[in-house]
Amino acid sequence: MKEFEALVLSLPARNSTLRMRAWRALKEAGCGVLRDGLYVLPARRPDDGALQRVESEIRSSGGFAMRLELRPKSAEQLAEIERLFDRSAEHGALLRKIEATKPLLARLGPRRAHTAIRRLQRAFDKLSQIDFFAGEAKVQAAAALSALEQRYREAYAGGEPRASQRKLRQRNAGRYRKRIWATRSRPWVDRLASAWLIKRFIDREARFAWFGRPSERPKGAVGFDFDGAEFTHVKSRVTFEILAASFGLDDDPALAAIGAAVHFLDVGGIPVADAKGLETLLRGAREEAKSDDALLAKAMRIFDLFYSAYGVRGM
Repeated sequence: MKEFEALVLSLPARNSTLRMRAWRALKEAGCGVLRDGLYVLPARRPDDGALQRVESEIRSSGGFAMRLELRPKSAEQLAEIERLFDRSAEHGALLRKIEATKPLLARLGPRRAHTAIRRLQRAFDKLSQIDFFAGEAKVQAAAALSALEQRYREAYAGGEPRASQRKLRQRNAGRYRKRIWATRSRPWVDRLASAWLIKRFIDREARFAWFGRPSERPKGAVGFDFDGAEFTHVKSRVTFEILAASFGLDDDPALAAIGAAVHFLDVGGIPVADAKGLETLLRGAREEAKSDDALLAKAMRIFDLFYSAYGVRGM
């Protein structure tokens, strides 16, 4: 038969601060409430000192507190105590938040979507720590969170390139004329900016191929922004920055300004004032576009405008 630890307490009537601190500590520890003033926790759990700390604080403040061992004598009593720790409703509320986030992922953009998922993951982990008798509700919440993460990967991070450590070298632009340039489908900031840079400054007659897996890349195509691609992340620089440097374009202040925004939106780092506006415009383009080619066409105009604005400002 399982054992439990109980805390019997009586708080000073006028000490509302102590009452609030004790209530918060007991709630965060995941205590079950048998009745007013009688709190219960499983005897063996990761944090064995929660009730002891509350007991000490109450006694030092002039209240009454005593820890006791609680041993159910029957399966019925055990079941009654275990019901005090039923987290189904809390997992259900978390599940609804997860489901409500799914349709918003594409609108949030990669950074905000990732932040939303991390927040939900932290909530799930915190709830799991006090779900001492986990059941089907936790399984469902975990499955929904996993599905949300998968949807994020499909939208933004699927096949996201790992930074290479190879040495950057200058390229002869003449070898990259009238080429097919291939990258992952459902392009986002770095891929869209890189495609714009290619079309405007490297290969004006470039055609683009979007693939789901690298094995689907057209033979002879120039790859960019995926693991093993000719142009991809190198050390701390994203693909846009690598392309600009490889073709001697990184001395252009306007391109450098765009590169800083793209870098921040793709991998984080130093905040850039215009990054939020760029992300918002691209997110709107993505909502309207029916295909990757249509999205790039809209993105081309957006980056043209940013480039023109930076040029006028003399950046």
